[in-house]
Amino acid sequence: MAPDTVSPRPERLEPPIRWSGRVSLTTRILAVNVFALVLLAGGFFYLESYRARQIDFRIQRAVHELNLIADALAAAPADARPQLLAKMGERTGTRLRLYAPDGTLTIDSWRLSGPNYTLRDPAEESWQRHVARFLDRFIDFVAQARRPGDYVEPQIDRAQLWQEIRRAEQAGHTVGVMSFAPDRTFMITAAGITPAGPLLLTTNARDVTRSVRAERFRLSLVLLAVSAFSIFLSIFLGRTIVRPLRRLARAAVRVRLGRDREVVVPRLPERRDEIGSLAQALADMTQALRQRIDATDAFAADVTHELKNPLASLRSAADAMARVSDQSQRDQLMAIIQDDVRRLDRLITDIAEASRLDAELSRARFEPVDLGQVIEKMLHARELRGPNPRDVEVAFARPRVDTAVVRGDESRLVRVIENLLDNAISFSPDKGLVQITATRIGDEVIVRVEDQGPGVPAELRESIFRRFTTVRPDEEREQSHSGLGLAIARAIADGHGGTLEVETRDQRPQGAAFVLRLPAIPQS
Repeated sequence: MAPDTVSPRPERLEPPIRWSGRVSLTTRILAVNVFALVLLAGGFFYLESYRARQIDFRIQRAVHELNLIADALAAAPADARPQLLAKMGERTGTRLRLYAPDGTLTIDSWRLSGPNYTLRDPAEESWQRHVARFLDRFIDFVAQARRPGDYVEPQIDRAQLWQEIRRAEQAGHTVGVMSFAPDRTFMITAAGITPAGPLLLTTNARDVTRSVRAERFRLSLVLLAVSAFSIFLSIFLGRTIVRPLRRLARAAVRVRLGRDREVVVPRLPERRDEIGSLAQALADMTQALRQRIDATDAFAADVTHELKNPLASLRSAADAMARVSDQSQRDQLMAIIQDDVRRLDRLITDIAEASRLDAELSRARFEPVDLGQVIEKMLHARELRGPNPRDVEVAFARPRVDTAVVRGDESRLVRVIENLLDNAISFSPDKGLVQITATRIGDEVIVRVEDQGPGVPAELRESIFRRFTTVRPDEEREQSHSGLGLAIARAIADGHGGTLEVETRDQRPQGAAFVLRLPAIPQS
């Protein structure tokens, strides 16, 4: 029995798993990886804020440029204004239009220097541009981006027909707005009122759309690479975590159903992680369970065998009594029956104790026990019952108080020493001597029980501790021994984290010596 059963400690309870406990491990692994992808995909919507900042900056720049151009127009003579607007339009990449106070177009920079941007017709563009515009609309819809109006030039180019100029007149200062060109690129328009008349600035901010789409393309490549890696990682985790767990679960089910006597639980020796530890623990547990089942089956078979002999003798004597009329013979048969009944009672008592020993030790509360005092009280009780039939003397070397102190169940430890003492007395010659010592050496308390009997052969050193095994003659065994005493003693020693061994004839000049070793309580 493992030493940890001596003083069991309750395991710390982990927080209960609620909803996640209903979802398979593979699904949870995939969900975690997909969640990371969703966070990465959120970068597409971050581009909307980047684009909005770029547009706001371009609007502010257009307003600033218009104000500077208006100041330059006010300082220039009237005949120099056309050339000034043409040069300004070329340098800023904009179209500048100056209207008379009555709204008539007086100066157009494109008529003087030519167009510096082109409004493209979507119908003439490639399919890639259509896909890009579709993605723009989709992301704008999901991100709830602001939706500007379409850029439409009036059929008659007059100041009153431009809503930007009307807004500037109402506001009393320069205003700037953004709108969509036919190909869904951005048009930046700024309007202001100058002493020479209304001034209008327009430009196609195609570079903003181009930069946003380029960043979106790069982010798409990163997302595809991360998606591929995430799928690979999910498959890898599924193979390295879920599949071994399923193998262990299937093996555990076969063990539970008992359909396969020799179920091989995979130990996974190549795994150095928690799953490898789990596989090793399950394999060891299965092997221990199989050994315990085998031991139980063997014990049941041994019990059946041991009970058959006294039952057969008892039945034979009972049948004979029905046919015998001689009183002396009937008395002999009655003595046999009584002896068989006592033997059966002793066997049943020892069998019952051996079968429930493990369960009782696992529930026992171990406390400090001074083996010196225990042995002294036990020998005193024996003296009160009178000398043993063979006048075997028992000598005990009493250790110092609080020296031979162990942690355990006192009644069970008494049973160990009683069994060893009874065994030593039974093998000792008439008027022989049995010596008991209890000493502490290092971290162990050692109890020795020595007799002057024939000793134990080396080849029987371990077999005598098996159930229903003894080296006595059959007639002597049937009289007063069940063959369970030493087996019970060793089981109790194992349950206390100790050992019980015997010194053989090769190790001693005469007799046998049983050595009980138990962990000592540290001295304060």
